[in-house]
Amino acid sequence: MKVKIKEWSAVATWVWDVRDPDDVCGICQNNFDGVCGSCKTPKGGDECPLLFGECTHVFHMHCILKWLDGDAKDLCPMCKRKWGE
Repeated sequence: MKVKIKEWSAVATWVWDVRDPDDVCGICQNNFDGVCGSCKTPKGGDECPLLFGECTHVFHMHCILKWLDGDAKDLCPMCKRKWGE
């Protein structure tokens, strides 16, 4: 039995160029160790806490609040499921 390929389509994937993609905020792309771009001082921790959604995605507090204040309608920016808290 011979098989002749008439058409072929390539598929590719990509990842962020960081050591662990789970270490960065999906909105601002800053490390969770630091702070988001909205923070004035790079103190981290109490200044810019992390918030977890029902979908288990994690973002800087300022990033997700700004996202949800827009036209997001309470949806996660990564998976578009209900954000909740």
